Amino acid sequence: MREIVHIQIGQAGNNIGNKFWEVVSDEHGVDPTGHWHGDSDLQLERINVYYNEAAGGRFVPRAVLVDLEASTMDNVRSGPFGRLFSPDSFVFGQGGAGNNWAKGMYTEGAELADSVLDVVRKEAEGCDLLQGFQIVHSIGGGTGGGLGCLLLDKIREEYPDRIISTFTIIPSPKVSDTVVEPYNATMSIAHLVENSDETYIIGNRPYKASTVPELVMQLFDAKNLMCACDPRRGKYLTVATVFRGRMSTRQVEEQMVNVQNKNSSYFVEWIPNNVKTAVCDIPPRGLKMCATFIGNSTAIQDLFKRIGEAFSAMFRRKAFLHWYTGEGMEETEFTEAESNMNDLISEYQQYEAASNDDEDEINDDDGYEDDDER
Repeated sequence: MREIVHIQIGQAGNNIGNKFWEVVSDEHGVDPTGHWHGDSDLQLERINVYYNEAAGGRFVPRAVLVDLEASTMDNVRSGPFGRLFSPDSFVFGQGGAGNNWAKGMYTEGAELADSVLDVVRKEAEGCDLLQGFQIVHSIGGGTGGGLGCLLLDKIREEYPDRIISTFTIIPSPKVSDTVVEPYNATMSIAHLVENSDETYIIGNRPYKASTVPELVMQLFDAKNLMCACDPRRGKYLTVATVFRGRMSTRQVEEQMVNVQNKNSSYFVEWIPNNVKTAVCDIPPRGLKMCATFIGNSTAIQDLFKRIGEAFSAMFRRKAFLHWYTGEGMEETEFTEAESNMNDLISEYQQYEAASNDDEDEINDDDGYEDDDER
């Protein structure tokens, strides 16, 4: 079985991670105590991707729950699915990170990292064929950002040939929890670029409609994205869509080709067949049909520019810098993170402006890493 180890870090990561387990458990017919009460054997067919089967026929999430504060773990335990997890899955500190990326990476987080990795290692060693890891975290704070990146780096070092996907909550332009979010996010993005195979900027969501054409139209509607960027301001490099429910595969493919042909200017021309579609005939609980859209668009550079500009404005004034250097960070790390962000933005600009004639040049660029190289 192609098992996945799930890791949720920090308050936001644990909140979203808990909802993930509620939905997955419901779809697989697993109740809050871990017992199966499903209505179809199909629910058990691939349940081992996310669950370990324990004594008494209980299904236990292959999950590691991490925070630098105990209160988050208390909230999970007292929640409706608190009994679902193994007691060993909870790893937490007492001090907290105080929204300081450096505390999560170098001090408070570093003290907890080995304990977290022990649990991760135990889960990985119990797998028959480990597919990889998925990390759920926010990069605006100290725990999800700093400790999240520390764990990402260490997992990549220990499991270099396994896939690492992150589901990353990025700071919102309208709601800010802390003034130093630009520092935390910029530092984190540099580590994500280096060590994550796939980073989802929480820009995909389920779409509800009654017909396939309606679903397809909603997929490409900018209003339905959950991150603050407009795909009409860029071009899609690649797109993946997953449709769920009883529908014609042929109709789905025809509608997707239709949309792509009518909006060809929003897709780069130098990547052929860059829209992939999958259909699962089992709909989510309570819906007739739905679709999930995952797109890699050059428009994401607007989001990075916004964070980068806020970072630069603070760093020029050395604002709050002592919070970070006091935890062991060097000022050169800020300079490097700013440079890495600018490189990332430039790379997306290069991809957007490229044509078929430029394809070989892009693929030969030293800074470009093809997916097949992982």
